[in-house]
Amino acid sequence: MLIRDLGRRPYAGIEQAMREFTATRTAATADELWLVEHEPVFTLGLAARPEHLLAPGDIAVVQTQRGGQVTYHGPGQVTAYPLVDLGRLGIYVKEYVHRLEEALLRTLASFGLTGHRVRGAPGIYVRLADPFDHARLPPPQPGQDAFAGLAKIAALGVKITRSHAYHGLALNVAMDLEPFSRINPCGYAGLRTTDLRALGVAASRDEAAARLASELQRLLQAR
Repeated sequence: MLIRDLGRRPYAGIEQAMREFTATRTAATADELWLVEHEPVFTLGLAARPEHLLAPGDIAVVQTQRGGQVTYHGPGQVTAYPLVDLGRLGIYVKEYVHRLEEALLRTLASFGLTGHRVRGAPGIYVRLADPFDHARLPPPQPGQDAFAGLAKIAALGVKITRSHAYHGLALNVAMDLEPFSRINPCGYAGLRTTDLRALGVAASRDEAAARLASELQRLLQAR
């Protein structure tokens, strides 16, 4: 997998480039991983509902081709776009999403943090009261808020075309988290968001990007 760190870029140009790469790739095209830090932007997935965009203000809103609802990208966040051939890897979409989440979990673990999955809500979450606690989340009880005590630290949204994947995942490192209050993150009203810095982890965007890229490269190689 070829890794390209593209630095800080506007969202629209990167999405267009991903679509072009995916449309023109062949069976011989090597997989790539693009690492980007976006200018502030709200992005809408194909299923996004307008009521989840509360008050965008002066931040641009862009419709995308990925799955999911609305999210925010901005400085201090690592956005990773694996451009991979799932057919060549021999995996289906469910397994692909699992591996993306696993890469995030391993990246957080490298900083001493424990990430968690929440069933039916792709992405990775942490316990706000003790993000370094290694205990698993208890099974959800009927009527219980699945996000009680949790905050989202990483989001996922992918697009698959003819077994070729693009779009990807975003890990919050050291951001201005205020824009998340202008949306229902990923379509969940009241869902809290956090980043490494707020959890007491002093890491640069570049350090977090390198660790995440290493885990993605390990998990998305042909076996």
